Amino acid sequence: MAADSGTGAERLAALTDERVDHRFKGLPPDADGLTVGELAAQRRNLFSGGFTTPVLALSAERLDHNLRLMETYSVRHGLTFAPHGKTSMAPQLFQRQIEHGAWGITLAVPHQVRVARAFGVQRVFLANEVVDAAALKWVSSQLDTDPGFRFVCYVDSVHGVELMDSALRGAARPVDVVVELAAGEGARTGVRTEAECAAVADAVAGVDTLRLVGVAGYEGEVPDADSERVRGWLRRLVALAVDFDKDGRFDGLEEIVVSAGGSAWFDAVADVFAGIPELSLPVLKLLRSGAYVSHDDGHYRKITPFNRVPEEGALQPAFRLWAQVVSRPSAKQAFANAGKRDAAYDLDLPEVQVVRSDAGERPADGVAVTGLSDQHAWIRTDEGVELRVGDWVGMGLSHPCTSFDKWELIPVVEQDGTVVDYIRTYF
Repeated sequence: MAADSGTGAERLAALTDERVDHRFKGLPPDADGLTVGELAAQRRNLFSGGFTTPVLALSAERLDHNLRLMETYSVRHGLTFAPHGKTSMAPQLFQRQIEHGAWGITLAVPHQVRVARAFGVQRVFLANEVVDAAALKWVSSQLDTDPGFRFVCYVDSVHGVELMDSALRGAARPVDVVVELAAGEGARTGVRTEAECAAVADAVAGVDTLRLVGVAGYEGEVPDADSERVRGWLRRLVALAVDFDKDGRFDGLEEIVVSAGGSAWFDAVADVFAGIPELSLPVLKLLRSGAYVSHDDGHYRKITPFNRVPEEGALQPAFRLWAQVVSRPSAKQAFANAGKRDAAYDLDLPEVQVVRSDAGERPADGVAVTGLSDQHAWIRTDEGVELRVGDWVGMGLSHPCTSFDKWELIPVVEQDGTVVDYIRTYF
């Protein structure tokens, strides 16, 4: 059965009926047996309401700010927005992004599409080639039973087209595809040359199970990326769309999809896409940046386009991981009870920002994480810095794509510590 909007709305609402128990890290032990909705209605305080460490918190105010900022940015630049949902895999956030103007949700693998469909997402851009026959048959069944469902995915090889066609024969609706232009030699997926792109497009035209609707790629994989190289690749992508259009490859469509945009170079995407010439059909300029929803205190904070164009606004880091000091073996060393199981660490280590003690909250001057074990953060303190066993340390995290996946139920916390909601994730 297709996941229509009614079913999706019911499943979103039903998230509040899930029972709190041992599955969910950091939640109050005395909340076991309550529903998520009942616990949220209690509006407990994160620091005095029985939550245990480590616990990841998502700022209510900063989340709202980031959602609004990217909505207005997309409108300002004439971009259609399909944020990458694999960052959070949180249907409640998918819904909030759609409420803030998102066209749909970008995903990476078929399992993620199943989650999105279960919660009523009607437009999915899958930024990958799909050659799994079972997954393709499932996508086809969704398309056949739900006329309102829009699905677009990459193709990047003639053989891939052949595999897709074999799996999809007999389908009532073709699967919409975009040719993925690689970001260069040594980059990740995608077709390396324009001639090979044409060959893949020819292969699509030769089957009834697929329909070519545009071109796409990911500029974040440009080797040695800088503004000039990224813009050069984006101009190649636009030129490919122009050439395909001149060759009549998009005849019979209602629009042409041109898509790019991770979270590091969306200013370049906006600039280059603004210069797309008039084509034979309207162009859906699809931006896919996803890490903005929570932003971070590491990787993306350093490279966000808003740093380069500050007049556009600024994203705000919305995550804070709270852990407790459990050992203070020397004047310069301490250990907190959060590690690789709890914190993103693939790009940058957590950043200690505040310390909470019986005396209140203070900046974490002279306190730094130097490494992570499975369940411990290694902390170095400067000479004379007070940090005691039992103190809470609040840490900013790098790379939201590997932060959400460690927590199945995340408290949403207002500035005064009041927990007002819980975000469910599905990885």
